[in-house]
Amino acid sequence: MKVHHELVGALPEFRNAVVTIGTFDGVHKGHQQIIAQLKEEAQKIDGETVIITFNPHPRKIISSVPGDIKLLTTLSEKISLLEQAGVDHLVVIPFDHAFANQSAESYIKDFLYHYFKPKTVIIGYDHRFGKGRVGDYHLLEKYGADLGFNVKEISEELLHEITISSTRIRQSILQTAIETANQLLGYPYFFKGVVIEGNKLGRTIGYPTANLHIASEDKLIPGNGVYAVEITFSSTLSADSTYSKKKGMMNIGIRPTIDGKKRVIEVNIFDFDQDIYGQTIEIAILHYLRGEVKFNGMDELKDQLHKDKMQAIELMS
Repeated sequence: MKVHHELVGALPEFRNAVVTIGTFDGVHKGHQQIIAQLKEEAQKIDGETVIITFNPHPRKIISSVPGDIKLLTTLSEKISLLEQAGVDHLVVIPFDHAFANQSAESYIKDFLYHYFKPKTVIIGYDHRFGKGRVGDYHLLEKYGADLGFNVKEISEELLHEITISSTRIRQSILQTAIETANQLLGYPYFFKGVVIEGNKLGRTIGYPTANLHIASEDKLIPGNGVYAVEITFSSTLSADSTYSKKKGMMNIGIRPTIDGKKRVIEVNIFDFDQDIYGQTIEIAILHYLRGEVKFNGMDELKDQLHKDKMQAIELMS
């Protein structure tokens, strides 16, 4: 997949472009159906599939509460998932007020047609664009007839399913229903973090943890609790045969038994004792084990961690 971040002088001449437009946050099962439709249409006309997406998320620009939106995927994660889905081209449009305020006619003629010369545009019946969101499917059809491209509709049922799925996925992740989220996504929910120094208390009870810093403020972090996870190391580490994927368990929360002061993300990697400070690791969340509990001292916590580990191993076997 080719990723394009610039419009002027940077885009190729697409071959019979079949285009769709959207945020594609999460690239979940509903989105995957749109991509399948895109690929099927492109195959009919020996064309290339083109997805137009936006960065930052439009709601961060036009919403009255821009910090309110938390994303299932960062831009780099979205790129990776779309590449796995077999899309030919991804065009990332810098979304700002100027882009949001262009007229609907300008959006079609000066943006969509000028840069992409589409053969087919696949769009939802409720897609709105241009200043005041006055542009719609019918306006696109009208201009398509004049400019020589077809407009095809994503069904109302699928769009409804996507809206419901996106909402349910976010709610499920926040409410620790990770199995539900994973089922709707079509893959285990994941995030990346840099390993930072913690208070090293875990190693004193036999459960050393990698404390994580999540770089993206927009990334949706699951609700507090203990999870069974799979850890993938950065490519530099993965090149070493001793660093394959590992199983582990993760705690998200305020650690009420220890200090209860700030929210942390810490991962105990099974059968692993390497120094990975400063390394980026990816955490795929497979199962929810339990909620956060305040124990009567470190011995009780250690006993529970042993039970958590046994349960995690059983669930992931």
